[in-house]
Amino acid sequence: MIQRSFLLRLSTFALIVTHLFTSQTALAKREIREPEAATGFNQKKAVSAKEYMVVAANPYASKAGLAMLEKGGSAVDAAIAAQLVLSLVEPQSSGLGGGTFMLHWHNESQKLTTFDGRETAPKNATSELFLDKNGKPLRWSEAVVGGKSVGVPGLLAALDKAHKQFGVLPWQVLFQPAIALAEDGFIVSQRLEKLLGMNFNPGIHLLPEIKSYFSPNGIGIKAGDTLKNPKLAKALKSIAKDGVAVFYQGWIAKKIVEKVQKSVISPGLLSLDDMINYQAIERASVCGPYHQYKVCGMAPPSSGGISVIQILAQLQTFELAQYPPNSLHAIHLLTQSSRLAFADRNKYIADSDFVSVPVQGLIAKDYLAKRAALINEKRDMGKAEAGKPEKSVELANDNAIERPSTTHLVVVDKQGNAISMTSSIENGFGSALMVQGFILNNQLTDFSLAPKRNGIWVANRVEPLKRPRSSMAPMMVFNEDNSLRLILGAPGGSRIINYVAQTIIGVLDWQLNVQQAINLPKVTNRNFVTTLEVDTDVAKLKPALEARGHTVKVRGLNSGLHAIEVTNTGLVGGADPRREGLVLGR
Repeated sequence: MIQRSFLLRLSTFALIVTHLFTSQTALAKREIREPEAATGFNQKKAVSAKEYMVVAANPYASKAGLAMLEKGGSAVDAAIAAQLVLSLVEPQSSGLGGGTFMLHWHNESQKLTTFDGRETAPKNATSELFLDKNGKPLRWSEAVVGGKSVGVPGLLAALDKAHKQFGVLPWQVLFQPAIALAEDGFIVSQRLEKLLGMNFNPGIHLLPEIKSYFSPNGIGIKAGDTLKNPKLAKALKSIAKDGVAVFYQGWIAKKIVEKVQKSVISPGLLSLDDMINYQAIERASVCGPYHQYKVCGMAPPSSGGISVIQILAQLQTFELAQYPPNSLHAIHLLTQSSRLAFADRNKYIADSDFVSVPVQGLIAKDYLAKRAALINEKRDMGKAEAGKPEKSVELANDNAIERPSTTHLVVVDKQGNAISMTSSIENGFGSALMVQGFILNNQLTDFSLAPKRNGIWVANRVEPLKRPRSSMAPMMVFNEDNSLRLILGAPGGSRIINYVAQTIIGVLDWQLNVQQAINLPKVTNRNFVTTLEVDTDVAKLKPALEARGHTVKVRGLNSGLHAIEVTNTGLVGGADPRREGLVLGR
């Protein structure tokens, strides 16, 4: 029996290695893969409400959040219920096996709180985690599938921490919609069917548990099918009854550790001690001015907050309001400011508990004015170099790959409290390791796979218990009187930074409503090429941008933005037409 089990594991391992080897060439040719690929564009209109609102990436999740608000629940209650449902119905993007960044605005006390539920590296991990036997970095496609890439999931710890401070409804009540859907089944969407069919994550079709879940009886699930997840229902019932301790210390924790350590490919280092000792962290927010507004986001290990603030601050002197939305000159300026922000991001931003990150230096007014002066209004600057903000130390550049398999939700409750929350398992379908009906993250590949470049340490290198850098950028914008104006965020890997900055400009400079701003054709530049969204008006700018020296690519950009604007007459919500999100309110 032991020999047969060993041979089965060896056979499975051989199949996975073969699949990875044959697909590597194709993977390497893609600039930055988009596993959360575009699945259509469904025109949406802005939704208005007077009392409360929730916007999530799947109708089931939005309905769960709305149900909590209708029961008198808080913004945190609604966000938790929605996220638990997303774990079931949008498994490619987020879930119990992943992490989150959350901003919470308490309206009565006028206080902004942020929760860091980012994954951590195992205590036994070293900077050589993703180096081969010759000391060379593994290809990303070799590192992602299996146990080695799995960090300690932080989502539930962050949700629990937020609920204890700002929850109104009982913890168990928040789990009811997700449990019911997991037991009774949910209708598979066209998006989920398409993403499964793209075969971008080889583990989906090779690792036994995830394969049997998505291909019951050997047949892949189709849109319109009813999919049940009794294992997840059992886990959710246990967490609802006994709290998050069962996930981090009890039977679920033991299952996670066993799955990671005994993975048939790339067994990982995650231990029960890592699970038991995990803590979500309450951090100070990062804020900066944009015109008369204050823009706030997450501090490191998020790079999103700092980078969005930098992009906007560097653009202030150019007065984008004078240009039509997404006009040639406005797009040129946006890409140049983005180049500068990404140059700084790639050099300086990492987990500030391990690396000295010059946060205040990066968003200092005089520093950003010097950076803005580097923008040529007529010509693309080419690859920008990182600046030298105050209190910076010499570090090597890092361009770690981040995948767009993420979700964002926003909530405003009856009391005016608000949530902006981005969650992720990193790659589409994460590490492809499935435990008790949920998928484990591969967030450790958000670290630089190479710990040094030219003999100099990379800030975002693997270290024990460290949190990998992220581009997730849940944001809030405040008026001059400190009243809440805008809540937004997006999935999209490192492109999140561009998506969020462009949407803020759309609302504040171009006076668009949130839906119109979200609908804008997307443009990104991560200090490499200028990318324009295919089949949109902005793609027509390609020749004019090239005349200014840009290298331009036209491709699908699947942003997934969600936002709520607080106006004098109530709430206005928007959901990205590129995905299946839904705005609900009353």
